[in-house]
Amino acid sequence: MTNNSSRADQPFVSLVENPRLRIVAFLFLLMAMFLATLDNQIVSTALPTIVGEFGAVERFGWVASAYLLASCAVMPLYGKLGDLIGRKYVLMAAIVIFLIGSLTCGLAVSMNTLIAARALQGFGGGGLMVSIFALNADLFSPRERPKYQSYASLVIMTSGALGPLLGGTMTAAFGWRSIFLINLPLALIVLGGLFFLLPNRKPNRQPKIDFAGAILLAVAVTSIVLWSDSSEIFGSLVAPASLGVVAVALVCGFAFVLAERRAPEPIIPLSLLANPTVALLIFISIASGAVAIGMVNYLALYLQTVYGLSPTTAGLFFIPITSGIVIGSIGSGRLMSMTGRYKPYAIMGLALSTLCFTLLALYSREAPLYAIAVIMGLQGIGVGLGQQVPVLGVQNAARGGDVGAATGTVTLSRMIGAATAISIYGALLARGLDQSPPVPGAGPLADLTPVAIHDLTGPAHAAAIAGYGDTFSAIFTFAACLAFAGLIAAISLKPVALGAAHHGPGAVKSPA
Repeated sequence: MTNNSSRADQPFVSLVENPRLRIVAFLFLLMAMFLATLDNQIVSTALPTIVGEFGAVERFGWVASAYLLASCAVMPLYGKLGDLIGRKYVLMAAIVIFLIGSLTCGLAVSMNTLIAARALQGFGGGGLMVSIFALNADLFSPRERPKYQSYASLVIMTSGALGPLLGGTMTAAFGWRSIFLINLPLALIVLGGLFFLLPNRKPNRQPKIDFAGAILLAVAVTSIVLWSDSSEIFGSLVAPASLGVVAVALVCGFAFVLAERRAPEPIIPLSLLANPTVALLIFISIASGAVAIGMVNYLALYLQTVYGLSPTTAGLFFIPITSGIVIGSIGSGRLMSMTGRYKPYAIMGLALSTLCFTLLALYSREAPLYAIAVIMGLQGIGVGLGQQVPVLGVQNAARGGDVGAATGTVTLSRMIGAATAISIYGALLARGLDQSPPVPGAGPLADLTPVAIHDLTGPAHAAAIAGYGDTFSAIFTFAACLAFAGLIAAISLKPVALGAAHHGPGAVKSPA
């Protein structure tokens, strides 16, 4: 186990000492973050068009899951590499991989090649996210971070809200391939800016990469997500093949713990996981990823099927989420910078998410569109309030030399929550549609696209809407349960405050 000293008693020194250049560098980091997060959301309203060209509707969810799964597999490794060799070139390598993946997606010739290309994008996108969050900790002191992290959180969720709108608009105007190819010039601009603006602060430690731990963790994470989708892949969550995947995850997880105990520079220091505050923040991050990132594709499909909206119009309904995120993220960021308290915002955010998904579950077919817009706006506020809490909390608790590993761990947990939730939502969607009676004169409900449902009339149209409405009610109920579990974890957090100019064991307590 590494024995890095804490920075609790050391003054904070920014990676970029010139304040103006620091802000410019931060803006380039935000641009890179926008690319990575937008790419995961922009496909949501383009997926029906992609399915229309390639078919394979049963693999609908995997276009998003492949990206998230690949991101999960590499996040801890990127975080640790940044701790060991410096974050600048680790980030630039991630951008190059993301750029190549974007080009490959734009040239895909089948659903299988698109899914593989999305995985390649994810290998780069995962490194982007971890490196950027860790670089923020190098640029700004702990009490400054919430204010600037709120802008980063705003970029993440704004891209999530604008992604469906941009995806629908660009797909209609230029074709679905344009949503991937637009990344190429933007990524090159970001690469150039970061190359000249960021110094590479190489840590004073001998790089010893824990390849065994990285591989074991990647296999374990992959197995978890595969199992969550095994009802589609293997026919049942308890099929022999599904249970075999669970066994692989358990064995690799156990072997990973053993490997980390022996590794001189573990991918995830076990001392982090033994900290109760970190453990609760990781669980909160999982729940938040499931209800924020994981739900975007399904909200878009819900609006297109149950309410018959076009992809572009459905994308407009994500604007209330954007507005809510602006209010929640910037407001909570400034308040956290002033008070150093983050627990109340995690509680308020997850409470709002629980309420919103409960309302959607109860009124999945009956709610008027203006009510749906209000609910989505409240959900945006909830996401904005708590978005940055897990990252800030674990960076505050981590030893000085483990900030990257801590950031990678909590970011991984968020993406695991999103990837697993997407797969489970997809399994619930497939099960609900399969159990719905055939639509009179149109056949099985699962075979009907949103356009086909829109063209139905009379009893056939009503039957299709009822089938999708009931299916989405089950999905929203599951999301509400996840948010409520995260709320319980948030309530259980200790009232730890952010340090004024340091992080780690020197953090002080404040009233809850």
